[in-house]
Amino acid sequence: MPRLMGVDIPGKKHSRFALRYIHGIGPKRADEVLAACKIEPSKKADDLTQDEIHAITTFIQDHYRVEGDLRREVSQNIRRLIQIGSYRGLRHKKGLPVRGQRTKTNAKTRKGNRKASSAAIRGAAPKK
Repeated sequence: MPRLMGVDIPGKKHSRFALRYIHGIGPKRADEVLAACKIEPSKKADDLTQDEIHAITTFIQDHYRVEGDLRREVSQNIRRLIQIGSYRGLRHKKGLPVRGQRTKTNAKTRKGNRKASSAAIRGAAPKK
């Protein structure tokens, strides 16, 4: 298992898919990195030489913000939104969807699965 940017990438996968395990590297960037370093995308990650690994690491450090730096920047942006009291910041603070999604249904990921009240479980109508 080669180690790039502090992340163990799976050695049995093709390098174009293995690079995506680095936070901040997606499909397009993985292909750009491999093209710039002149590495065959179908080459397995275990088959990469030390020179190729060094070339990939150097290219990524020079051109992209990844892993810890990217995570830190995203969390600082969210903290800034919360601090200035923007609508998006309030949504982050409350743990609700931020980008206009509906919340009446289908917001379980952000809101969490709420436990139903006992009246709703029994099927009885609430008392007036």
